[in-house]
Amino acid sequence: MSNRSQPPLRLVLVRSDQHDPHLNLAVEERLMERVSADGRESAFLYLWQNEHTVVIGRHQNPWAECRVSLLEDEGGHLARRGSGGGAVYHDLGNLNFSIVTPRRLHDPARSSRMIVEAVRMLGVEAELSGRNDILAEGRKFSGNAFLLTALAGLHHGTLLIKTDFGSVSRYLSVSKAKLEAKGVASVRSRITNLTDLQPDVNVEDACRALAAAFAKEYGDPDTAEPVMEEIGFASFQDGQCAELRSRNASWGWRLGRSLPFQVSMETRFPWGIVRIDFQLENGQVAGQELFSDMLDPDLPTLLTDCF
Repeated sequence: MSNRSQPPLRLVLVRSDQHDPHLNLAVEERLMERVSADGRESAFLYLWQNEHTVVIGRHQNPWAECRVSLLEDEGGHLARRGSGGGAVYHDLGNLNFSIVTPRRLHDPARSSRMIVEAVRMLGVEAELSGRNDILAEGRKFSGNAFLLTALAGLHHGTLLIKTDFGSVSRYLSVSKAKLEAKGVASVRSRITNLTDLQPDVNVEDACRALAAAFAKEYGDPDTAEPVMEEIGFASFQDGQCAELRSRNASWGWRLGRSLPFQVSMETRFPWGIVRIDFQLENGQVAGQELFSDMLDPDLPTLLTDCF
């Protein structure tokens, strides 16, 4: 039976026509501010692509996760997102999706089910694995991360469609402990493109499948054809978005401070890797910094406050 205590959820599709990671992440943040901006709850499906980019999680150490100098010397971009999780490589063979809902509707199990359904529409059988991966035939084609604010919930991730895996190996410095935990020798051996499973799949196919699965999952069950509006990407090019883009591109946001540490300790837990770098002076700890690929973007800050 339908719940009529709430008006029907407004479904909105937004598709970026830019490949600038700092701008695309700024628009994603703006969407999280707009889930109930006009007095009616909205859910957004945001589709975007970055070109030649490594994106790291909120509390990761860029120098440990990425060959930063090599990437930038070869015209690439390093970006940092607001959610937790690990580093990923983006090119135009990869499609990024963001599912933005009011906080009360945020449910990673539900949104992950939507992604599995979209991929099934493309002819690929998939399954959820571990804390944030989606696999097909035992290999990962989608990594996912999550973020909650006071108003909104975000589930965003990647769909590897025809990504250049040579670049993945070239620019990412994946922890040996993480690879051992996955039972593989290299990052290349644990990932796959959807085109390896269905050669005819392309980015446009994936966009259509995601839109259909999103409408089916979040649309009014009493409506035969859920209505989904589309907002042009240009409508987000305002001063506030420009400020967020400027912050995202800044050295401080992307690279942060780097201690001249003398001791580094790293341990892998079931929920992620934690590394702490210590700066020592006269035999005492003078500073420390914590890095992690855990999915919870707030916990590293809480742990740091305990030092």
